This record gives sequence, C-alpha cells and structure tokens, in this order.
Amino acid sequence: MEDLKSNAVVLYIAMSLDGYIALLDGSVDWLYDVKGDGGDNGYADFYDTVGTVLMGRLTYEEVLKLSDDFPYAGKPCYVLTRALTEQQQAPHVTFTDEALTELVPRLQEQSEGAVWLVGGGQLLQAFLQAGLLEKAIIAIIPKVLGQGIPLFPEGSLPSTFKLKEIERRGDIALLHYHL
Repeated sequence: MEDLKSNAVVLYIAMSLDGYIALLDGSVDWLYDVKGDGGDNGYADFYDTVGTVLMGRLTYEEVLKLSDDFPYAGKPCYVLTRALTEQQQAPHVTFTDEALTELVPRLQEQSEGAVWLVGGGQLLQAFLQAGLLEKAIIAIIPKVLGQGIPLFPEGSLPSTFKLKEIERRGDIALLHYHL
C-alpha cells in the first residue's frame, strides 16, 4: 500500500450505507450494536498514528455528550468555530477561527503523527475545497438510516478518491482512500 507522510491529514469516520454520519439530532447511537471484529475494529491502531485532532464545533459538542471524559485529552486537539468568543475555553481543547489554509500546514509541521479530521460533513467540505485532505478511512456500517447528517453535504465539491485498501471487520467494511 502507498504510504503517506506521517503527518498527513486523514479523515477517519463511520458512515451508514446511505451516506449518513449521524442522526438528524447529531447522535451516533446507531453505531453501538453493529457486529464488528469483536474488538475496537482497528480504532486503537489508527489512533496510535494520530498526533493532532481537529474537529468542527458541532462534532465537538456531540463528542462531549458521549462520555464524561474527553476521549482525545492526550493529544493536541483543535476545534474550528466560525464564532470565536472569549468564553470558549475548555481543558484539552484549543478553539480557533484561523483559516484552514494557515492552520492545517502549521499543525502538520508541529504534529507528531497524522492530523485527524474527526468531522463533520461541513468541515470535510471545507477541507476538500482547500485541497487539504490527503487520506480518508471510511467505516461503512451496514445500516440504512433513511435520514440524518450526510458525510458529503449538498454542494460538496466533486472529488475523486483512489481506493487503496479494503478491510473487513465483521460486518463493517473499512475503505482506505487517498486523494
């Protein structure tokens, strides 16, 4: 498999068969009863390659609902927001409204591993438009949700992904793409 530089920008995300990453209310409860590999479906191996975590504000708010402990506390974590206020302070997180074209190269230079684009669809769209995404690992969950928050929102820039690898984890298919 073709290797990317160790500080590549990588999208790692789960998606339903019909293209949704969350329900309309932002919840991801539909992920919990999927038959995988009996473990973490490769998450820990992926997370070990991550040096910096990057997400949008809406994704950050959903992450906070999932656990009492912030799951990315051990790595530099940046939350992109359009409305930066002085009140936005949280342990383990840096809020920023910096332009992606300035922020991402700086984070790549500083990162001791991949820059993980956690989500969501709006932020992915901005990364594609700026040409900043280098790799995508999409876990296809064998469920049709019928509605929800799409991975690729309406108006997404047409893009071509190159399939590099397919992994099977129980009923889950992990698709590894390079851009």
